[in-house]
Amino acid sequence: MSERRPPRGESPYRGPSAPRDKRERERERQARRPEAAPPPAKAPLRERIAASAGDGPGWPREQRFHGINACLALFAARPQDIRKVWLLESRIPKLKAVLAFCVKHRLGYTVVEDADLEKLSGSGHHEGVCFSALPRAELSLSQWLQEWPRGPAIALWLDGVGNPHNLGAILRSAAHFGVAGVFLPKHSELALSGAAARVAEGAGERTPLVRLGRDDNAIAQLRSAGFSLAATVVRGGQALYGTALASRLVLVMGAEQVGVADELAKATSLRLGIPGSGQVESLNVAAAAAVLLGEWWRQRHPA
Repeated sequence: MSERRPPRGESPYRGPSAPRDKRERERERQARRPEAAPPPAKAPLRERIAASAGDGPGWPREQRFHGINACLALFAARPQDIRKVWLLESRIPKLKAVLAFCVKHRLGYTVVEDADLEKLSGSGHHEGVCFSALPRAELSLSQWLQEWPRGPAIALWLDGVGNPHNLGAILRSAAHFGVAGVFLPKHSELALSGAAARVAEGAGERTPLVRLGRDDNAIAQLRSAGFSLAATVVRGGQALYGTALASRLVLVMGAEQVGVADELAKATSLRLGIPGSGQVESLNVAAAAAVLLGEWWRQRHPA
């Protein structure tokens, strides 16, 4: 009986053990290999801001807050945003209400050592506690104008300010003097970070944070709502003391050494300077904000 020869190109073997062409095996291996995902691109700032409020993609959903007053203020203002808690054993008595909340809502909390907490918070000034929580939501200018009532009000517009410690100090002064809102430019990376919240000592949860759009649109909206704008300048400004400040006022504060952008300063109706000894050129932006806010408050609340 003669052996049947397979047609040309057909293997004489059958079943799973039949040898295959090397190129065919390589093609199958490549097909099974998962395709490498490209690294995620950094989302545009406006999408990250939206995500911080809980309605946009592309930005981390949680951030770390530390400092006992900052964390207690976060817990008092928005406990629903807390996701995890780390603390030193010595802080348990101070944080009993926080831990009870974690147990009730099945949130994780962990007692750690000081070195661990320093790594978790990214700071040696953690004060014994660190929260992982959603970022604080920001308002648009339109939302803020709708919510803020008519009558005397003062707000701060931070032009070019980028240091989170300065923001924290400004927020602390803002809460003390009842500031209606702190305005952050559209393209600024400044936001309520863990460092800013700690320096604010709990005041980071008090004053509304407002993300602006285009400068010219913001100015038009504010003036339509009855606000006057005053830029703070190092040289050539009207002396703060002796100047009557508007009851509805936006103080535009610039970064140190740079100051308020020329175009924005020209768009304001008043340019203010803080008189002093002249031994230094200017005050730190946070210190200047406190002086200006204090004078506005004095004029509204005379002794």
